[in-house]
Amino acid sequence: MYFGADYYPEHWVYPYAGTPEKPESAWERDAELMVGAGINVVRMGEFSWGICEQEEGKYDFEWLKRSMDVMGKAGIKVVLGTPTAAPPIWLAKKYPEILPLDEKGHTLCEGTRRACSLNSDVYWDFSKKIVRAMAGALGKHPQLIAWQIDNGLGGHETEFSYNDQTRRDWHAWLKAKYETIERLNHLMGTRHWGQVISDWTQVPMPMRAPTTHNPALVLDWMRFNSDTIVAFVKCQADILHELTPNCPVTSNLRALRRKFDHFDVANVLDFVSVDSNATIKSKSSENACELDMMRSLKKTDIRTPDGDAGFWVIEQKAGHVNWQDVNSLVRPEVVRLFAYQCLSRGACGILYFQWRQPRMGGEKFYGAVLPHHGRKECRSYKEIAQIGDEIKLLSPVLKDTKISAEVCILYSHDNDWSTQHGPQPNKHFNLREHVQLFYNALHHRNIPVDFARPTEDLSKYKLIFAPSLQLLAGGEADLLKLYVQNGGTLVSTFNTGLVDEHHLAPDGCYPHDLTDLFGMEVLEFDPLSPGDDNHMTFKGTFPTSHMHPAKLWCDIIEPKGCQILATYAKDFYAGKPAITMNTFGLGRAIYIGTMSHQPFYDDLAIWLRQMCNILPLLKVPDTVEVSMRQKENTKVFFLLNHQNSPVRIQFYKPMHDFLTSTTVAGNYDLPPHGVLVLDEHPTKLH
Repeated sequence: MYFGADYYPEHWVYPYAGTPEKPESAWERDAELMVGAGINVVRMGEFSWGICEQEEGKYDFEWLKRSMDVMGKAGIKVVLGTPTAAPPIWLAKKYPEILPLDEKGHTLCEGTRRACSLNSDVYWDFSKKIVRAMAGALGKHPQLIAWQIDNGLGGHETEFSYNDQTRRDWHAWLKAKYETIERLNHLMGTRHWGQVISDWTQVPMPMRAPTTHNPALVLDWMRFNSDTIVAFVKCQADILHELTPNCPVTSNLRALRRKFDHFDVANVLDFVSVDSNATIKSKSSENACELDMMRSLKKTDIRTPDGDAGFWVIEQKAGHVNWQDVNSLVRPEVVRLFAYQCLSRGACGILYFQWRQPRMGGEKFYGAVLPHHGRKECRSYKEIAQIGDEIKLLSPVLKDTKISAEVCILYSHDNDWSTQHGPQPNKHFNLREHVQLFYNALHHRNIPVDFARPTEDLSKYKLIFAPSLQLLAGGEADLLKLYVQNGGTLVSTFNTGLVDEHHLAPDGCYPHDLTDLFGMEVLEFDPLSPGDDNHMTFKGTFPTSHMHPAKLWCDIIEPKGCQILATYAKDFYAGKPAITMNTFGLGRAIYIGTMSHQPFYDDLAIWLRQMCNILPLLKVPDTVEVSMRQKENTKVFFLLNHQNSPVRIQFYKPMHDFLTSTTVAGNYDLPPHGVLVLDEHPTKLH
């Protein structure tokens, strides 16, 4: 297993470190300290373009090679980042057409990272040249084990540019998709407001205008820009696969928050890597949700440097960040706790950002393994070194283990974009928050969860949640029906099936193409203001621990053979169904026509767990997070206490603790921010 840090050797040369006689001497000291912390890999190079090519066509990779040599002497491997996230200033000065224009037509100037338009042919040409030159110069270095393509794709809201070359590519993309202008006008619904086009060049980019653009046009714009980013990544991946076929490629992604299709990007990578801000989050379930999302991006054809079928956390925060209003210190033991949360959810590599606080630039007060003084006596170094020692113990145990989930939450970027843009029935609705309610309920009961697009093979899951699939393509609806017909249990909700893939509303009732699956029709829906709640009355065996409100959105449902599980309690639709269940083929389709508070979803999870025979991983107090990695007959359990106080756990049979090589049994007090890594073989030795 790889354990490391993000290292910037260019920061640690004279006059910032070293001496005039030995300007790079700090590198050896850094490598020595890295070895002491158990580090066996570093990532470097991803912001070095302006140093590697200070003049057009004049490349210098020798300094980077020397740094890799230093790492090699210490036994540390290297992931090289292609430097295309930070174009040099000379490039923008000489070729200003690479600079992006914003939606108002204003130029975003040079002098920072991401100062480029990904639709610029000039930028693509120079990017390909620097990637080829770097791979040619360093690709055979014995320390190189992988490439990271670019850095922070789409960061700082740079997914879009509105340049002339973007317009050219946009029109070519539309022509390839629709083939004829008549088909575009028809499917995009340009008759609305009379915005019919007669030539491809008339299709606008959704720049700032008097009012909102056609939602179908905006949705295609999102898809087009996503495809541009995917193509940019694939272009680099193809070059690197050609020149260094034995080195897998990755890119550091954020948890589905950037405006491109992360599933599509993952498809052109060999393995997924994650930027995690876990240490600044207040809720462990939010961190866990993001890790499960990212793990789920690539489920097959995974190629990591050590052959494991997991993902990397290539930027795990080593301490505080620098971009909040108040950048408080991360408390003792918390960095370790979140490292184990990453491992527990399938990570097979963790690199901390960053090795040492730089003395210059905009990240000089960002937390790091080492502070400015660079002494190993500091708290952060000691904590990272402890994790490094423990990972050495766990590495053979976790080798080839995987996460296995029986429950899945459906998510697609198309649908997310649909709920974010254009006039919405309720602007207070947030898809990510809605998904989190379901995830929290499963997380709190230690039920493993995958995420998937509706088009994936869903047959292995006992239970699938499909929260608010507002945009539902016809083929996706058919796949959901097939899943239920074959015995699956599907839970869907309000704001489902309001539009198809072309953003056209149905000419019948909602959810379109699924009314037979759910055995009911949504005749109309009532969006509610945040403080204007209805509430639900429950029937039958559904467990209720609280009075559950109906919030934000109430579907008015007409049953057509379904079972009614709950009704609304007031307003003109009092007594109308709020929750229904329908038998379809061998399975069940449950529809929740409203949004509620967290206790409702907790009750829902308990009910569904029993109905679908989904067993919790271990019986522990609700405040303890449990995950499991497994292979063949081996199950490795992770128990994490995210509380500031100890938690007592009752073990009903002896368990082996890998971190201490002891047996735990009976009552055990897990300390604040404590971690256990266990299996069911108490006499097992390392």
